[in-house]
Amino acid sequence: MGEHGRAHERIREEEAVDVEWSGNWVAGRLGVELVGDGELRELLGLALRRNPKRAHLLVSNVLGKHVPQRPSVVHGVGFELGERVRDLLGEAEARRAVVLGYAETATGLGHAVADGLGVAPYLHSTRRPVAGVAQAGGFEEAHSHATSHLLLPEDPDLLNATADGSPLVLVDDEFSTGNTVLNTIRALHARYPRDRYVIVALVDMRSEADQGRLAEFAEEIGARVDLVARARGTVRLPEGVLEKGRSLVAAHDADHATTEPPAPRSVPVRVTLDWPAGVPDGGRHGFTPVHRAALEAALPAMAGRIADALGDARKVLVLGFEELMYAPLRLGTALEGAITADVRYSTTTRSPVLAVDDPGYAIRSRLVFPAHDDPADGPGDRYAYNVAGGGFDAVVAVVDSAADTPALHAPDGLLARLAGHTDQVVLAVVPSYAPSPTSDASPSPASGRVPSRASDRISSPTSDRQEAVMLPEPLRGPAFSSYAADDVGWLLQDLSDTPLEAPTEEREEAIQSGGAHYAESLPVEYQPSPQYQELFKAALDASATRIARAVGTVTETILAEHPHSRLGSGGETSTPRPVLVSLARAGTPVGVLMRRWAQHRHGLDLPHYAVSIVRGRGIDANALRWLAAHHDPADVVFVDGWTGKGAITRELASALEDFGGFNPEIAVLADPGGCVRTYGTREDFLIPSACLNSTVSGLISRTVLRSDLVGPHDFHGAKFYRELAGSDVSGLFLDTVAARFDEVADAVDAEAKELLAADRAPTWEGWAAVERISEEYGIHDVNLVKPGVGETTRVLLRRVPWKILAKRGAGADLDHVRLLAEQRGVPVEEVAELPYTCVGLIHPKYTRGATGADGTAVTAK
Repeated sequence: MGEHGRAHERIREEEAVDVEWSGNWVAGRLGVELVGDGELRELLGLALRRNPKRAHLLVSNVLGKHVPQRPSVVHGVGFELGERVRDLLGEAEARRAVVLGYAETATGLGHAVADGLGVAPYLHSTRRPVAGVAQAGGFEEAHSHATSHLLLPEDPDLLNATADGSPLVLVDDEFSTGNTVLNTIRALHARYPRDRYVIVALVDMRSEADQGRLAEFAEEIGARVDLVARARGTVRLPEGVLEKGRSLVAAHDADHATTEPPAPRSVPVRVTLDWPAGVPDGGRHGFTPVHRAALEAALPAMAGRIADALGDARKVLVLGFEELMYAPLRLGTALEGAITADVRYSTTTRSPVLAVDDPGYAIRSRLVFPAHDDPADGPGDRYAYNVAGGGFDAVVAVVDSAADTPALHAPDGLLARLAGHTDQVVLAVVPSYAPSPTSDASPSPASGRVPSRASDRISSPTSDRQEAVMLPEPLRGPAFSSYAADDVGWLLQDLSDTPLEAPTEEREEAIQSGGAHYAESLPVEYQPSPQYQELFKAALDASATRIARAVGTVTETILAEHPHSRLGSGGETSTPRPVLVSLARAGTPVGVLMRRWAQHRHGLDLPHYAVSIVRGRGIDANALRWLAAHHDPADVVFVDGWTGKGAITRELASALEDFGGFNPEIAVLADPGGCVRTYGTREDFLIPSACLNSTVSGLISRTVLRSDLVGPHDFHGAKFYRELAGSDVSGLFLDTVAARFDEVADAVDAEAKELLAADRAPTWEGWAAVERISEEYGIHDVNLVKPGVGETTRVLLRRVPWKILAKRGAGADLDHVRLLAEQRGVPVEEVAELPYTCVGLIHPKYTRGATGADGTAVTAK
């Protein structure tokens, strides 16, 4: 069972300590009944509000607002709800979904639900207006003491992703009458209509009278509305409960006159987090899966800095701040793994609640302090519950920089109040995220501020940019591919759950008979034998230096010639920077390595995307529209692994005729065919990433283009083979080559300088050789002649090979080719005059009853 899967057991473990239910005090005095499934009392206690509109308060034990709880439990409960939503929607709809959480109580819960979905952007409502950010909506909360909720997404169209049918997932801590959520949906539906909504709550507490409203509401707006909740029940309220509640609060206040707070025991200590640049502090303006991945990578180091400041603390509270729930929660989960102390998490709040020091009451104590973030609705009291008397010998107060004001540090401020009840107070400040003003310059996804469906392109009059509004964000690891999120953004749709594989022989017959295109199905993934895996590792070790040189040379050539990236005397570059766009999937490992070279040698953070291009069908037009909407097309540099006869080079040039501004040239690692002018080398040598399929390419399949799967507003598709993670060597390939960067730096500088001064015009020598071989061997179809080590390997792995032509004297570069040919019973013929190291010939006019020269059937091994 995983960490999130243990959340339920941890709740029960926590509740087993307190024998008495924390709702008994209210239930006994007001006659309030909590009725529901067996988990309900473990999740909820009761308290009294200081609110004229509602007497009781359901106090969650797992939300992390009023009751300190283990951070892993708080995050795990929300994460599991997100997983349930993903299962409900299915992978395809989950990838198009947007998650909306409610301020202030459910901002962290909504964020955890988005984590469980794994692929959805997140936004929460806010009570903090932000200058320069347009309001995309708002609503009122009927029973709240502070009712104005604003929606302030940085991307104005985040909530308007309707053309692809994107569901909206609304997250609140409880679903009682349903008024707040349904009013929100009604208001948003009028402005941003869509076909599906999912409501998520920790507890569904609707009365019998409210049970049927959801179906009626869905029919009213003409959309599907689902509800996902952790537990279900209802609260039965007696007559006159509001008046009784007010009387109880008044009597308790009269009996417990306010006393002076204790003097501080210590001076607060500030710790520097080194929060990752560009990552928002929360979902107030939107938070994408890319932001999430960047935060995950930075959490261990930040938790380590907090741990160093805590010393020998045995019981620690991580205390968040009103809407700032997610950042302190994730710092808390990381801290749980970094120290042996008992770590708990809760946040401060605007909500005034009566505190009663009784084991049968959910709010045992409260600290009162003035607001310290200059709130738009004016000054007022704020509260921290169940901190005093909690036995904490250290409290880590986490606020955003907008709240790090003199009021926070004042004698009656939050830090002083905390210091009166614990021996150590540590202050950690997260930088408040300020959305960038709209401009023509588009930011890099790797920078942390990631544009989503329509950012930085709203004013464009072109039809392509209007169509790009309907396109989703790039897919990124670890949700899609084993690459890190900032290594590459895949402009593809995820078809992982779609059966697409067919036997090699069946595919070959269909392709050659004209019954199907090669991009309409996938070959069964080749699983290398132990002998072949060892050969791959040996080949990688032997060729890593040569590959590193080629990576450096082609990258330095691009940086030198790109009009926006000339290095200044101080090493700085102008922006926008070159945008690497690799041709999936062979070009993608090369694109990642080029990005790493630019980062390692020059500190450049080049954006990198992967797009699909299909021989005979062209490049993914929607991917080009997305790129044009987010970047200047003149900045785009297309990247591939190698050239064979130059078919893809020609395909790209032809496809781009209808898209102005893009440069049709391709930059490649190796150009043995003489097809391009930007390359690392023109030698035909073994690039180990050609030796395998998905297991060296981030576990991503070859791309798929089929009319029943790819609609007019869809990216081309591909599969993520998660089940092959045990055989994945994608990271090994990248790390092994990148480890040689420093070793080859001087050679790269010399080679790049020489290339920049040379005549690099394409010779198309390879194409002429392919035409000659096609006729000489009676094939009469250049598409069945695959020149070069990389293309020959593909023939052996994915097609039905007839024979292999090997250049006489070729050495270790062909060891893996010879092994694969032996495994498949394919003859290898040595040839004296060959411009490539080898050429793979696909069996001409293939049927399942014929194969090589002897006419026997192929058996895939």
